[in-house]
Amino acid sequence: MQKTVIKRYSQSFKLQVVAEYEDGASLAELRQKYGIKGANTIQLWIQKYACEAFRNKVIRIQRTEEYLELKEKKKHIARLESALSESVLENRMLKATIEAADEALKIDLKKNYAKR
Repeated sequence: MQKTVIKRYSQSFKLQVVAEYEDGASLAELRQKYGIKGANTIQLWIQKYACEAFRNKVIRIQRTEEYLELKEKKKHIARLESALSESVLENRMLKATIEAADEALKIDLKKNYAKR
């Protein structure tokens, strides 16, 4: 007959887990990290021990100019990422074309024409 194992967690352990949750760790990460099998165990600890059961929130206070500048930088980053992905695709296409030409012509174009 197999005995059932019942885990009892100390209050200091519960407070540590709740503090990690408040610092941004997810419930799944905490369950995995500490081997907690109960789906609602940590949520109950959060309700009991957390400061109003909310995570710490960062509130950004900035001027309108700063907000607009940040928004413009995000747009610029998006344009650069798009241009980069297009360049990568074009590079891959050119490499595939060279490989196909190598096979068709039975020569190594990279070796023969890269020196010029």
